[in-house]
Amino acid sequence: MMDIAEQINAADREVRGRTVLIRRGYVAEIEDVWQACTDPERISRWFLPVSGDLRLGGRYQLEGNAGGEILRCEPPKLLRLSWIFGESTSYVQVRLDPVEGGTMFELEHSGLDDEQHWDQFGPGAVGVGWDLTILGLGLHVAGLANPEGWGTSPEAYGLMTASAVAWGEAHEKAGEDPVQATAAAERTAAAYVPKQNLT
Repeated sequence: MMDIAEQINAADREVRGRTVLIRRGYVAEIEDVWQACTDPERISRWFLPVSGDLRLGGRYQLEGNAGGEILRCEPPKLLRLSWIFGESTSYVQVRLDPVEGGTMFELEHSGLDDEQHWDQFGPGAVGVGWDLTILGLGLHVAGLANPEGWGTSPEAYGLMTASAVAWGEAHEKAGEDPVQATAAAERTAAAYVPKQNLT
């Protein structure tokens, strides 16, 4: 059984305008974390299957999700991508830094310019997905894997709900009106977690 509070507290969340940042340390060498983030075979084990021309200037496609172009690639420290999902284009940057005992992972998702979507859901709209992603990466570099079907388990729904709350708190800390930040976090949780699982 996963300690949801421990997982939520393992990450730092920050909101800057319409940019979200999430940071988490891993007990793994920077080269291992870099390879986990750039090797298509490994990416499919903790995130989604990826295809394309996976080099600087090349295009990628995550199965059933976003695609885009690889804009910067500076092994083993920096990866920047355009992130095209439906009609929306934004940008994702991953920065890795060696720290005592392992690697600090930082993901920045910027260019979230859909004002109506942001007003409705706030940073949690993308933040909850990134929380799930960094959890998957952490399990992977630790040599573990999510059990089959975990994404629809009560435990996963608990993590999604706690993540939405944490992003609402980060939004409020960034200066958002507390009532709006809380309401957006509640709408985000409801969007991620089917109503019958809100217990």
